[in-house]
Amino acid sequence: MIYYPQTRLYTYNRQAAVAYARKWALGRNPRYADFEKMGGDCTNFASQVLHAGGCPMNFHRYGWYYKTLNSRAPAWTSVKYLHRFLVNNKSTGPVVVETDLQNIEPGDIIQLNFGDDEVFDHSPVVVEILPGPRTLDKILIAAHTFDRLDYPVSNYSFQKIRFLHVAGYRR
Repeated sequence: MIYYPQTRLYTYNRQAAVAYARKWALGRNPRYADFEKMGGDCTNFASQVLHAGGCPMNFHRYGWYYKTLNSRAPAWTSVKYLHRFLVNNKSTGPVVVETDLQNIEPGDIIQLNFGDDEVFDHSPVVVEILPGPRTLDKILIAAHTFDRLDYPVSNYSFQKIRFLHVAGYRR
């Protein structure tokens, strides 16, 4: 078992994360490879958004980082491994807690399961929450693969949903 000392949580810059998501939702940042034809670009995009919000990369063997197409952590581009890293991270990088519809905020990640299985398939980013009672049609996302901007979560046809709230990050 690896022991990680408790370290201070730094504030995630939600405004910067959302600004990045809005800027690149319908395009591609040339600093990153496009994984659209390699299984999907949604989690790569979600990771970029987290990084733009101030979350430092974690260069440990099972961390969360991107250097090049061939030098990256599975957590940077895989829905499954991003979730695993985010909710279990005790070291450098984003710190996330699973939450519910009522506690999601712009800059947070939603993951969707489209099939009748236990595999989550998509990682859109929350960019806006419309006023009024919290419902999925008032949660607007940005996403890659099928590029979306200001797209209501309710427009997706999914079997399961999970909400990942960014509590902050560690350096």
